[in-house]
Amino acid sequence: MKVTFVSNYINHHQLPFCLAMEAMKDEVNFAFIQTKPMEEKRTQMGWGLDVSQYSFVKLFYQDKEECEKLILESDVTIFGWSDGMLLSLEEQRFNEGKLSFRVSERIYREGQWKFISPKGLIRKYHEHIKYRKSPVYLLCAGAYVASDFNLIHAYPGKRLKWGYFPEGDDSSFKEKELSNKIKLCWAGRFVALKHPEFVIGLAKILKENGYNFEIEMIGDGNLRQELDVLVKAAGVDDVISFTGNLKPAEVRQHMGASDIFLFTSNYLEGWGAVVNEAMLEGCAVVASKEAGAVPFLIQDGVNGLSYQNGSYTDFQQKVLYLFENRDKIHEFGKAARNTILDKWNAENAAKELVRFCKEYYANGNPRPSADGPMSVAECIKPAGLLRSLKEKSRLE
Repeated sequence: MKVTFVSNYINHHQLPFCLAMEAMKDEVNFAFIQTKPMEEKRTQMGWGLDVSQYSFVKLFYQDKEECEKLILESDVTIFGWSDGMLLSLEEQRFNEGKLSFRVSERIYREGQWKFISPKGLIRKYHEHIKYRKSPVYLLCAGAYVASDFNLIHAYPGKRLKWGYFPEGDDSSFKEKELSNKIKLCWAGRFVALKHPEFVIGLAKILKENGYNFEIEMIGDGNLRQELDVLVKAAGVDDVISFTGNLKPAEVRQHMGASDIFLFTSNYLEGWGAVVNEAMLEGCAVVASKEAGAVPFLIQDGVNGLSYQNGSYTDFQQKVLYLFENRDKIHEFGKAARNTILDKWNAENAAKELVRFCKEYYANGNPRPSADGPMSVAECIKPAGLLRSLKEKSRLE
C-alpha cells in the first residue's frame, strides 16, 4: 500500500510518525512531500532537519512532477499544511473518490461565531463540505477541532483523533526521585496567548508559602522584558531562571530534570506539543484545558491536572495541590509517561492508520480505534471568548 503525507515541511513534531511509517516497509511504501523550504526563523530555533538523511522525503519545489504523481496516485494521501498551494490536486483526488485524510487544527480558534460568515462558508464548502460523502477523513489535531467542523456539517462520521507524537523510548529514561527542592519547568514563546506571566504569579505564592522550589522558563519572545520587570517586582528572581531558546532535544533534557511541567496557553493554542513531550519525560503536568492536546492526553487527577477556562486561580490551586500532596507528583508523572508509551505515540498512530486503511480497502467499512489516535473525535465545545487577552496582567 502506497501512503503519501504532504505538508509544508518536515520537522521534529512530524518526524517520529514518518519514521514509524517508514519502519512498516513490509506493509507500506511511504513518502513525505515537503512543499516549501523551512523559514529561517524556525531553522534558527532548531526545527530544521537534514532531509537528505531521509530517503522517504520528497521536495515538491524540486521535483513537482514526481510529487504530483504521488499525491494523485497513492492508495492513501494525507494532507497536512500546504498554504493552499495544493488545493487543485486535493480537489482532483477527492473528486476521483480516492481514500484521503486531512490533518487539521481548529478553523474557528478565535471564536465559533465566525462560522456564520457567508464568504467563509462558501470557501469552507469548496474545501470541506462538498466532500462530506467522499472517502475523505478528518484527522483532528486537537480536542476542539471536531466541534468546529461539526458547525459546518463537514466530515460527518469521519472525524478521528490525531495529534503530534514525540520521539522517545525507555532506553535512557531514569525513574524520578523527588528531592527536597521541587523543580518546575515552563517552555514556549513569551507571547500573550501562552500566559508566561502565570508562572511569575505562581512563584510569588509558592515563595510566600515557604516552599522549596525552583522554576526554569525556556524560550524567548516579545514579553521577555516585561517578564523581567514582573519577576523583580514579585521578588522571585532568586527562584526563576530564564534559559533563552533551546533546541528541541535540549528542551527535553530540561523537562527530564524537572518534577512538574507548567502549560499555561489559552484557547489560541491549537495543540501544544510540549505537553506530549513533558508527559513522556515523566513530569506531572499542570495544563490549561483550553489547548487542543490537553483533553486528548490528560485525565484530570489520573495522569496530570488540567484547569478550566484559562483561570489563573484554578491553575494556582492545582499546582499548590501537588506541593501539598507530593506523592501525586510521582504518581501523575508515571501515569503520564505510560499514556504516551502505551497509546499516544508515533508507532501506535502509524499502526492504527495503516489498519484503518487496510480495512477500508478490504470492505469499505473501516473501524475507528477504541481509544487514542484514529478513535472517534467527539464534539467537545470550547469555552469560547469569555475573557480578553488583557487577563494576562491579572496576577493574583
